[in-house]
Amino acid sequence: MKGLKYQMKSVMRDKFCLMTFLLPILVAVALNFMGSIDMSSLGELHFGILENGLSPQAITWLERYGPVTAYGTQEELTAAINEPSTNVIGVWADGDSLKTAVSGDELDIFRQAAATLPALYERRAAADQAEIRTLERPDIMESLQGIFIPAVLIVAMFMGCTFNAMNIISEKEDGVAFVNEILPMTPGQYILQKVVVGFFFGSLSSIVTACICFQLSWQNLGLMLALIVLSSFVAALVGLFIGRFCEDLMIGVVYIKIVMLVFLAVPILCALTGVSGALAVVCSIVPSQPAFEGIMALSDGSMGTAMRDAGILVIHCIAWFALYVLLSAQRKKQSV
Repeated sequence: MKGLKYQMKSVMRDKFCLMTFLLPILVAVALNFMGSIDMSSLGELHFGILENGLSPQAITWLERYGPVTAYGTQEELTAAINEPSTNVIGVWADGDSLKTAVSGDELDIFRQAAATLPALYERRAAADQAEIRTLERPDIMESLQGIFIPAVLIVAMFMGCTFNAMNIISEKEDGVAFVNEILPMTPGQYILQKVVVGFFFGSLSSIVTACICFQLSWQNLGLMLALIVLSSFVAALVGLFIGRFCEDLMIGVVYIKIVMLVFLAVPILCALTGVSGALAVVCSIVPSQPAFEGIMALSDGSMGTAMRDAGILVIHCIAWFALYVLLSAQRKKQSV
């Protein structure tokens, strides 16, 4: 019990762990607010012209598709077109038609609009007679939140890995690790003392984040809690391995970043590419993949997939725990 109190005091002093605990909660709140922000202006066309370079009728026609900005000189207009942070389409008069120019670094949709604009202007009389239907613009953030929210939860679950790894490496540098080796503790007792605090705070951060992001039924809530608890436990065990094999704090930070990158990159790439079959089984070796997939399945109402992923996480917990106990027992025998 005294060991757990010591670990609790340690996490309260560690700003890195506190940041890892609070950051997912703050991001979850931000995602909820961003869902109500209108980002439709990001896909709006912007035109640049020279002063007195187009007729008032042509300018009025362009303004139907997006804002028009007049520039005093050709150099100013060229600079606006080439500005990397904008998607300005340059427009000039070309007899009775229009001529457009883009820098080439725009999104494909803006390059296609620039290429189509002269022909559309020439056929503007026929276009005015066409029937126009305005379709509802899809919510950009709503389509991305399905990936963002599980990724934020993975970061929250990773808090236990960060704390455990940093705690063990700090003990090595301070000489406390030598004291732990001669204490009458079994490998299981040592794992319990090291895992509990990181596991508890990782689970707490994930639960608060999930409550902010999801509105689940009681049945789904229980399954979400199971996914969070199992994932946080695996992450805490991974932190023990990092702490065990890293002797220096800077090397430990590098390993933590690498592991966290893998934990995030693998499930996100799997979700974006839609992997299946043998490749999906290989990706499930990374513990964050079944956790990520289970959270996404719960948000879509797929209980069967979420339960399968929870079962995979149970296997991960048993395998990682057994491997660490085996390595610890072997090391203790060698030291004796």
